[in-house]
Amino acid sequence: MAGQEAITGFAVAVVREDGRWRCSQLDTGALAELDAAITELAKMRSTGAVFGLLAVDDEFFVIVRPSPRGASLLLSDAAAALDYDIAADVLDLLRVDPPEEDDDAIWPEGDLEILADFGLPGAELQVIVGEVDRYPDEQLLMIAQRCGFGDEFAKLLDEV
Repeated sequence: MAGQEAITGFAVAVVREDGRWRCSQLDTGALAELDAAITELAKMRSTGAVFGLLAVDDEFFVIVRPSPRGASLLLSDAAAALDYDIAADVLDLLRVDPPEEDDDAIWPEGDLEILADFGLPGAELQVIVGEVDRYPDEQLLMIAQRCGFGDEFAKLLDEV
């Protein structure tokens, strides 16, 4: 697993409160450990929705949405669990077996309806995940634009 190597990418917390979106960078440890991402997001004080968007090594992304009953998760490529601890942690939490070593198909695992309450139904999210020619940051920007926080997200990415 890539847990020993430096992981590149970004982790962003997204908060919707009082009808306004706010994006902030999470600690880079959130890219390596799912528990770190969930813990950081759960600590954010908000009366509105809180979720995280994680782009890992230009390979895949994870959407994390903590709640009192547990985290909702979406992993853009289940095969990433073969090479990345955080992806393996997502599948473990979802109680899904990782794909076989020789399976090179790309498919998401988790809750495709994770952002449906923000105007992004699962069918549309499936289409975005299926855009395999795009990098994870481009896919996440498409998600942000569709949900209504594209400008805030793009501004933060420019700073990262």
